[in-house]
Amino acid sequence: MDTVTSLLDSIAGVGRDEQRGGYTRPVYSAAELDLRAWFVEQAGRRGLDVETDRNGIIWAWWGPPQAGALVTGSHLDSVPGGGAFDGPLGVAAALAAVDELRARGVEPRRSLAVTVFPEEEGSRFGVACLGSRLLTGAIDADKARNLRDADGNTFADVARQNGLDPAHLGADPEALARIGDFVELHVEQGRGLGEDGPAVAVGSSILGHGRWKLGIAGQGNHAGTTLMEDRRDPMVAAAQVILAVRQVAAAQPDARATVGRIQPVPGGTNVIASRVDLWLDVRHPDDAVTARLVETIHGKAQKIAAFEGCTVSLTEESYSGTVYFDPALQRQLENALPGAPVLATGAGHDAGVLAGYVPSGMLFIRNPTGISHSPEEFVEPADADAGSAALADALEALL
Repeated sequence: MDTVTSLLDSIAGVGRDEQRGGYTRPVYSAAELDLRAWFVEQAGRRGLDVETDRNGIIWAWWGPPQAGALVTGSHLDSVPGGGAFDGPLGVAAALAAVDELRARGVEPRRSLAVTVFPEEEGSRFGVACLGSRLLTGAIDADKARNLRDADGNTFADVARQNGLDPAHLGADPEALARIGDFVELHVEQGRGLGEDGPAVAVGSSILGHGRWKLGIAGQGNHAGTTLMEDRRDPMVAAAQVILAVRQVAAAQPDARATVGRIQPVPGGTNVIASRVDLWLDVRHPDDAVTARLVETIHGKAQKIAAFEGCTVSLTEESYSGTVYFDPALQRQLENALPGAPVLATGAGHDAGVLAGYVPSGMLFIRNPTGISHSPEEFVEPADADAGSAALADALEALL
């Protein structure tokens, strides 16, 4: 019987990023396609019936596909230079949990599916949890089809190249109805579990969060011939805006605000940029406070840009309000895992999107580094096995 660690070891060479460290596995890249093929193979070895729906979600069925099934799983794509566990841990643990349930002689009284959701990180097309948003209708299908990656490819074109019909992307009520309960296991992306206590926690909520694009427009020009006093440099404004983002968030308890990506246009060393785009991530437990933080940041950015002779635009790319997981399902998970602490998370997940439509819950596995979205992300093999066993306990109770 495979362990979680042995399953993860079998994909350890896929998508390694020699420049950033860690893994870079954007959706429908060669690396992510290899991982999808690996999952299909592993599901087949377990006698699970595999299908890919019209939104690119993979379903591996123990029992016939039917409404009200118990569903578990996660994602296989990653952020640039991400860790080995964010996403694949939940998929590998689900496969190992199926093995464990069979070893226990469990005969499910309802069907069980292991799923892989595409583009959970949003690292290619800019919208996190795109697969689950499409499934539920939480994103407009036309908007999704017209999303573009850094190379200008639309999501519609990439979907078509990977066997999907772009015309059929979008809300899928029949597939959604097959989810009676959804339980996602994930590496903890903080230090809530500590180093000595239980290795597994039950999730309670997900912090409200969103992504916005700030576009700062100035005047492109020659770096050598343009006097300093004659410049309308959006890069100078962008630097001040980044500092303002930190100051605004630091002044608000429980707020997090981050500029993790900056793109100058045209991006030449001896060129004053004509435009600089910043991508902003803002999070807070109170959705009204999140909105107020973004408004404040936008106002400061407008003043900074005007002082530098530039203009600024703000575009919301995605937003998810604070999510509280289904109380009844959470109690069932707690009863199945006595002694497991209950944790909130500041990270977004497909379970958070699904929670608005079906009973959803999460389990978290200890990460002793407390670091995620980074090569330093880590899970001890014993904790990974404890996680798959806990997932099996939870699934058995729900089955």
